[in-house]
Amino acid sequence: MTNEEIYALLDRFERSNLHTLKLSRQDFSIELTRGTPAAALPVPAAAPAASAAPAVPEEVPAITAPLVGTYYAASAPDQPPYVTAGQTVKKGQTVCLIEAMKMMSEICAPCDCIIGECLVSNGTLVSFGQPLFRYQPC
Repeated sequence: MTNEEIYALLDRFERSNLHTLKLSRQDFSIELTRGTPAAALPVPAAAPAASAAPAVPEEVPAITAPLVGTYYAASAPDQPPYVTAGQTVKKGQTVCLIEAMKMMSEICAPCDCIIGECLVSNGTLVSFGQPLFRYQPC
């Protein structure tokens, strides 16, 4: 499977009501599992929600991490970052890399947009769905 096919599968799984998905091919296998649905979890009264990821208002679009791994802003330590705040990027343009299990995955812009803010530092471990960049569509 290509990275794009995996990202599309992750996106469909995220938007579905499925809690588990297993896919096996001759040379590839993936298993996706959601945690317990939020409605089934007890909610403590007046407990403040603490989060490791910065809070991003829902009305501000964000490029999110499609997998768990280490975030890299550039292709090498001596290279400039792929994007900076205020930069205009085209749909499909690489904005960063995420390394998972010694494999580098390019993260691309979802549309023509202006990068507003980078929300993570170079070399940081990111989780699935964590916002990486805020952006404004062009």
